[in-house]
Amino acid sequence: MGSLFQSELMCQAQLFLQSEAAYNCLAELGELGLVQFRDLNENVSAFQRKYVNDVRKCDEMERKLRYVEKEVKAAEIEIVEGQGHIPAPLPKELIDLEATFEKIETELKEVNQNREVLQRNYLELTEHNHVLCNTDGFFDEADEIYHVEQDLSGSESGASGTGYKRFSGESDVEAANNIQNPVTLGFMAGAIHRERIHAFEQMLWRICRGNVFVRYSEIKMPLSDPHTGDEVHKYVFIVFYQGEQIGIRIRKVCEGFRATLYTCPPKKADRAAMAEGVTTRLTDLTLVLNEMQAHRQRILTNAATNLWAWFVKVRKMKAIFHTLNLFDIDVTRGAMIGECWCPVSDLDNIRIALSRGTERSGSTMPSIIDVVRTTSQLPTFNRTNKFTAGFQNIVDAYGVANYREVNPAPFTIITFPFLFGVMFGDAGHGLLMALFALVLVLKERKFARMQDNEIFSIFFGGRYIILLMGLFSVYTGLLYNDTFSKSMNIFGSRWNVAGMNYSQSLLNEDITLQLNPEHSYSSNNIYPFGMDPIWQLATNKLNFLNPFKMRLSIILGISHMFFGVWLSLINHVYHDRVAIFAEFIPQIMFLGLLFGYLVLLIILKWFLFDASNTKAAPNLIVTFIGMFLLQKIDDPIYSGQETVQVVILVVSLICIPWMLFMKPVVKSFMRPSVAAIQMRKKMSMRFARILLQRKQEEDTVAIVMSEEETGVEDGQSLDNGSMDREGTVSSDNSVAETFTPPPSHEGGRHGKEDSLGEELVLQAIHTIEFCLGCISNTASYLRLWALSLAHSELSEVLWTMVMRNATSLATAVYAPVTAMDVVWAFVGGLAMFFVFAGWAVLTIGILLLMEGLSAFLHALRLHWVEFQNKFYTGEGYLFHPFSFTTILEQEE
Repeated sequence: MGSLFQSELMCQAQLFLQSEAAYNCLAELGELGLVQFRDLNENVSAFQRKYVNDVRKCDEMERKLRYVEKEVKAAEIEIVEGQGHIPAPLPKELIDLEATFEKIETELKEVNQNREVLQRNYLELTEHNHVLCNTDGFFDEADEIYHVEQDLSGSESGASGTGYKRFSGESDVEAANNIQNPVTLGFMAGAIHRERIHAFEQMLWRICRGNVFVRYSEIKMPLSDPHTGDEVHKYVFIVFYQGEQIGIRIRKVCEGFRATLYTCPPKKADRAAMAEGVTTRLTDLTLVLNEMQAHRQRILTNAATNLWAWFVKVRKMKAIFHTLNLFDIDVTRGAMIGECWCPVSDLDNIRIALSRGTERSGSTMPSIIDVVRTTSQLPTFNRTNKFTAGFQNIVDAYGVANYREVNPAPFTIITFPFLFGVMFGDAGHGLLMALFALVLVLKERKFARMQDNEIFSIFFGGRYIILLMGLFSVYTGLLYNDTFSKSMNIFGSRWNVAGMNYSQSLLNEDITLQLNPEHSYSSNNIYPFGMDPIWQLATNKLNFLNPFKMRLSIILGISHMFFGVWLSLINHVYHDRVAIFAEFIPQIMFLGLLFGYLVLLIILKWFLFDASNTKAAPNLIVTFIGMFLLQKIDDPIYSGQETVQVVILVVSLICIPWMLFMKPVVKSFMRPSVAAIQMRKKMSMRFARILLQRKQEEDTVAIVMSEEETGVEDGQSLDNGSMDREGTVSSDNSVAETFTPPPSHEGGRHGKEDSLGEELVLQAIHTIEFCLGCISNTASYLRLWALSLAHSELSEVLWTMVMRNATSLATAVYAPVTAMDVVWAFVGGLAMFFVFAGWAVLTIGILLLMEGLSAFLHALRLHWVEFQNKFYTGEGYLFHPFSFTTILEQEE
């Protein structure tokens, strides 16, 4: 939580790495995940950088691994994940990995091609076998029809036969030579997809003009497509026709409908012999396919055990080579120079990581990290965990904080769910929400692997936010004494009807009675926690709750804004001390005197007026308006109220020009003249040359002494600093002297010299925005009251219209019991079951999801607009470190 209040102290550093040690050093920094590199080759094309070929090799290896992964998942083989920490492979392992992946891909492609060919042959043989088996029935049917037609034609035409034959079956072929002028019919047999058979038959009939006879039969067993692996259903068909021209047409139709034609002998004995041969080939082919499938399964199983580790290695190598392309290469020294941003607190860890990388590569020259001064804006880095990450994302969605600006996230952890609970105050609904989030929290490891659904991923990512929103909704629901629109009488109502002295006969009547709080309620015996449950039954419930929630919303809103203005003091202390006197003090006085006084009046009215003197209570709206109009107060709340209000009004009006003119005027006096700036530059350059000369002399002495002690050969002398204990070389300047200081007050915005007129215009905009914003933002917090009222009323309407009507059906049965009483009791109990299910669905769908989303969005707006605009700029950019963990998560 320490760095949540302000972003981490960052610095810009330079890295000097030897070429042979650069890869291993970056591998260690990637595991550490605390360094963001800058691109020093912005003007160089991506195709002209040194390690572009290595990046392409990694892309090619990743493509091969994705192909293997696709095959493994298609074979329903589990990929072994989480094999512990897998370090980045050495550069020399790149060739071995390439050869391994090439071998696996080639072997898999060969196996898949051979399997597809064999499966295609198996499909053709299976279809051929079904064609041979089913055509026996077609030819038998043809013989029967042929003999029947011969008998009919013989009886009609006598001995004068036409010599026409309709089928060329086996018996017909034998008898063809004995018939005078025979006309032999040909036939074609094959297989076609089930969904095309009817269109195929119609097309044949039209093309051949009815001079065909088609018979087909479904293949009961579904076949497997060798290309896609999907199941297909086919029909076996046979077409009898007359003439070669019709045969050519039929063959073209078969090609158009992608029907497969097979050889089918006309004689039954030949068909049986061919079918036996096809069956033998199918048996042999099945054995070959099983062996090939077992071999393919062994290849995929072996690959699945190492697939996850291979992905990790390749992606780490690719990230390292991509980062190396950001470095500048010093050819003369054989070194690589890079620039990066890193947290100041982690500089020692970075030096240790560089030392490990240098030792791992076997380089004799140490790696150097040197912190440098910079005038550019540094990135914003806030350390988070799984609990605070969701709230930090809410803040970053509005805008990333400027460097070292106050971070609203730690305060949002409490204020965001609390304001949500104020609008969503229902103990029952909040409990359901909290239980749902609690399940996600307790089973987060299980649900972390089930984030394929985008909507579920949103709920899972905000599980801790939902949990706190549910808990705060339970708390505010108990304060409102509202649970599924019903009150709970836990401590017993403090209202007593005995004080009204109503007669028993009057109480027995079905009329509405009024309780006078002077006689029926004692201020010394109040309800211990929350609202008294009697208000749930009162007809004037809304008249009581609406003013209470409205005033409560104003108090919470002004307190929230007041806290935001106080947070701006931290920004002024770190970045602009002039604004403490010129902005913070008049703003806190303006907001506190005007709107803080309104809060004070509300609290005084609650404490000073009760049932005995409620008629003398003033109207606060009229009182507040009268303060601006300087009207005379007839019945003041306290003595000297009129004088106090005049002083408050005068001081508040003085704060407006104070905010408008003070800061630009003070800055104009603090801004140095042009001659002073030039003199300061000359002195700075002279002082810098003296320091540089002294440092070079000290470095030369230190290097000579270190060479004499360690025996370093000539040509290996160290520059840019002295050796530290971990083996890295760093500048002699301490971090406190070298990291970027806050912007100078004298330089204006972003180091630019703005004129007094520009400063006045800018300050006028801020002043008008703050003054008008105090009014509009206070009114905006009334949404707390409005949404709380809407939620409670909608919940009550749902209960009244659904559950109450159902309970009226389930009436009690009194003696003497009749048959209709029993029937109505049974119908009412059955109706309760279905009505409760409908009420539960509507409660979850409307009151939890829709109303919850509405309250969430309104709480988000109150934080972004009303709270954060008092102190938060949000014009920074995030720190994106070079981290293997982040890269692997994004890839997955």
